[in-house]
Amino acid sequence: MFDRSFRAVCLTAVPFALPFALYSAAITEAQAHAVLQPKEATPNAAYRGVVQIMHGCEGAPTTRVSVTIPEGVIGAKPMPKPGWEITTTKGAYAKAYQSFHGKVSEGVKTITWSGGKLPDDQVDEFTFFARVSDAFEPGAAVAFPVQQDCEHGSIAWNEVPVPGQDAHALKSPAPTIRIVAAKVEAPAQAATTNVKAGDVTIQAPWLRATPGGAKVAGGYVTLVNTGAADDRLIGASIPQAGRGEVHSMSIEDGVMKMAPVAGGVAVEPGKTVALKPGGLHLMFLDLKDGLKAGETVTGTLTFEKAGTITVRFPVAPIGAQGPGGGVDAAAGGHQHH
Repeated sequence: MFDRSFRAVCLTAVPFALPFALYSAAITEAQAHAVLQPKEATPNAAYRGVVQIMHGCEGAPTTRVSVTIPEGVIGAKPMPKPGWEITTTKGAYAKAYQSFHGKVSEGVKTITWSGGKLPDDQVDEFTFFARVSDAFEPGAAVAFPVQQDCEHGSIAWNEVPVPGQDAHALKSPAPTIRIVAAKVEAPAQAATTNVKAGDVTIQAPWLRATPGGAKVAGGYVTLVNTGAADDRLIGASIPQAGRGEVHSMSIEDGVMKMAPVAGGVAVEPGKTVALKPGGLHLMFLDLKDGLKAGETVTGTLTFEKAGTITVRFPVAPIGAQGPGGGVDAAAGGHQHH
């Protein structure tokens, strides 16, 4: 029979990467020493982690809980907890990761709650927020080690099976979750033409094809507000890009200038906002795959009030001035995209 101290930690978190097939069969709630809730996380998305301490160490109260933030999880922040002091240690990441505010190369590596006293016969939770980067591929298993210290004794939940090893053989396995792909499409909202987003109608979204090696792509759409409340377009995404932004474009003294639009684009009641070549437009950055004319890309538009809406972007040829594919040679095909 397992010692009760080996059932002490229940964690919601993310990650030392490991092929999930090597581990998934062993991490069931009935068998695992540390149960993870939820059991899945999505790359390039926010994450709320909850460490649940279920028991002490051989009956002794828990006085300290330390969580290691693994490589690839960025921007970690602990939630304050009455009766406990929080300390964090920061360090450099192995590489720079993309965040909402640009590239980040360092951040919180460990979070520790101490100074409290959790009796052996009581349960409590320790919460943090972070962002799972795109360093993880769907199907990977990621472990999040936890150190639990008590008035007498401690438990280090940090063991990860090596390839081919049965996780049942581990004495104190690290809590582990599975990385899954983001849900691409909500069928009720996806469409090739018009889509409703609260009071705003999304009309004719489209993308421009990209030349070989391009790292950015242009996107366009018309937004019509027929309601009585305003809304604001604040973001966009496609699977091929690391991030999407709303940009403005202008010509000053014969020089084309582009810049992100801080806070997104307002869509007021009774107004139409056209994001089109030569003006306001969507810019998709950090392309991982090129866009080919004739294909259709499922992506999202995010509004301040209506939330995230799934849309389908047909891809027009390089230099197209509209979804129909007409090319303006004088415009140079907007080649900076």
